[in-house]
Amino acid sequence: MRKKFILTTALSLTLALTGAGCSAERRSTSSEESNTETTESTAQENTQETETAESSLSETDALESDGEVNTGDTENTADSQTDTSAENTQDTEGNSNILIAYFTAGENSDVDVASSASVTTIDGEAKGRLRAVADMIQSVTGGDLFSIQTEVAYPGDGGELIDYAAQEQDEDARPVLTSHIENLDAYDTIFVGYPTWWYDMPQAMYSFFDEYDFSGKTIIPFNVHNGSQFSGTIETIQELEPDAQVLEDGFTVNENDVADAQDDVAEWLEGLDY
Repeated sequence: MRKKFILTTALSLTLALTGAGCSAERRSTSSEESNTETTESTAQENTQETETAESSLSETDALESDGEVNTGDTENTADSQTDTSAENTQDTEGNSNILIAYFTAGENSDVDVASSASVTTIDGEAKGRLRAVADMIQSVTGGDLFSIQTEVAYPGDGGELIDYAAQEQDEDARPVLTSHIENLDAYDTIFVGYPTWWYDMPQAMYSFFDEYDFSGKTIIPFNVHNGSQFSGTIETIQELEPDAQVLEDGFTVNENDVADAQDDVAEWLEGLDY
């Protein structure tokens, strides 16, 4: 009888220990699965956030489009500064009452335009996309070209430019401009071109509008984007220049379509009253 009791007790203890071990194993497995799911979910969220940030600016609209490659070639930087400095002076050979002002990262970068990763080629010439559209406008209107340029060069690498543009916006920066309109009074109509960065104009454009009083003049915006188009920036210009006539019918084109935009630009200009 005592042996039977001992055997029964031992069997009960064995079953209890086995059950406890299984429960612990199930809890461990469940914890590992939960940790794995949490890690995968966090990684997916981080990936989505990165893709969202890159998409927002590739409007490039981060580089809006105007060229960035990561290179430490200081000679290219010097060449770029020299080449674009000649463009700081307006081309006064055109229609003297029309100015075509534009900001492009390709002419404000720490690499030269020809080395940039994001440019368009027209008639065998590589150029920043905003400059390409400005040239198209000039070919129809005969206006003078004016490149808006900054004292500090923008990063040539696309990822770095995205971060730099975001930081400028967070700080509400006003980059120092090195190019200046020689005789604003000579112009009645100002075409103003810029990319869309983080759903806004580059901060250099705020410096541009702070510097000049366009009262009594007609401002016609044009824009290169990667999906967000003007993104409310025409209204911003109206607020910055309340005494100017800012046309709401601006021209905006996706960065991938710039090379073939000449006919669209001509048709747009034909319908304007300026």
